[in-house]
Amino acid sequence: MKLPTLQQPDRFEGLYIYDFGEWTAVGYTAEEIEVLLEDPRYRGGKVYKIHHARPDGTLEIKGVPLERFLLESGMFFFRRQREDATGDFAELKRLAEQLPPPGRAYLHLADTQTEGAGRYVTALIYPAEYEEEMGRWLLELDYRGGDWVEGGPSCVSNYQELDKLVLERQQLWSRSTVATRSPEEVLANVRQVVQR
Repeated sequence: MKLPTLQQPDRFEGLYIYDFGEWTAVGYTAEEIEVLLEDPRYRGGKVYKIHHARPDGTLEIKGVPLERFLLESGMFFFRRQREDATGDFAELKRLAEQLPPPGRAYLHLADTQTEGAGRYVTALIYPAEYEEEMGRWLLELDYRGGDWVEGGPSCVSNYQELDKLVLERQQLWSRSTVATRSPEEVLANVRQVVQR
């Protein structure tokens, strides 16, 4: 894989490289990678995330399995009492307004309609590719919801299969400093080796 020379390489930290096979492009957001993976012409490529960029242009990258862009992950904060779960939901919503999450996400307050310690849950669900960033974000917020907590893609599947009653819901908007382009713009510029 041959990468182009980048001006101000630190601007590319947290962004993605897409190896199309015949050429490689640098500077996609996670949402833009999803656009490429949904297009039959480009879905066979390889994805790498830029974790660190040195001033000399050297990049520390890590391969990302394509499935990570197709999965959702989440954190689930369980409570026995509805009022405690309502407080968890309100607090996470308030904190997310002050310091938005690193990627798109949604928040549910749900009644699982089961008896026991986990009847009520505050569910934070996001693309699996943001798992590490979301974990750091929750630590940065010092969020302490739930009597007990579960997380990961399998928990999202379990949650989606529950016969639950969603009591409240909230879309959380990203604090990303890099604007995601429209699908049309992404597809029109695939031959540009530096996307930003």
